[in-house]
Amino acid sequence: MLRDTADTTPSPRDRHIQAITKARRVALQKASGYTQRATLERQIGRWKQVLGPSLRFHTDEAQATEVAIAIAIAVVVLDRMLDLGRPNSVRSA
Repeated sequence: MLRDTADTTPSPRDRHIQAITKARRVALQKASGYTQRATLERQIGRWKQVLGPSLRFHTDEAQATEVAIAIAIAVVVLDRMLDLGRPNSVRSA
């Protein structure tokens, strides 16, 4: 619901609601780059699942080795996930 001052001095929230009203949500998501941002966040989430919350080794050299090994494993795991295929999604109203 828009505020009373939306026509004269709209807040960022009012502008956002007006944009959604004028352009459908899908068009707004495309215009704002939402899908690219969401894809990137999903990829980061996958990396975090594989790598874990923190490094276990203390020295810089050992941490570098740990990260290199974790990335190599993550690449194999993510490639495997992509090979399994993605489900066909159907947009509903």
